[in-house]
Amino acid sequence: MIFDITEKSGEMYAKVAGRLDTPASVKAQQEISPLLENAEKTIVLDCKDLEYISSSGLRLFLTIRKEASAKGGKVIIENINDEIKKVFMMTGFYNLFEIK
Repeated sequence: MIFDITEKSGEMYAKVAGRLDTPASVKAQQEISPLLENAEKTIVLDCKDLEYISSSGLRLFLTIRKEASAKGGKVIIENINDEIKKVFMMTGFYNLFEIK
């Protein structure tokens, strides 16, 4: 699991790669702190290389969304594959995020 976080044009941009399962989510919780600290900005999560997401991973995305909502920012999820999209649809997360 990799969260590669950069700032581009005033937006926080995170490339999410690998498997976001329970063990990876615990580690990723620490890695997303720059996103939470800058949650007043637009946060773009590029999931092009995300292979799998568990309920723990979904909870991590929800944490980012809640912090952005509280600080007036927003979260955009880009490039999800069909399998991840199915998980988002089944869990209702598809309607919680702006997905491109």
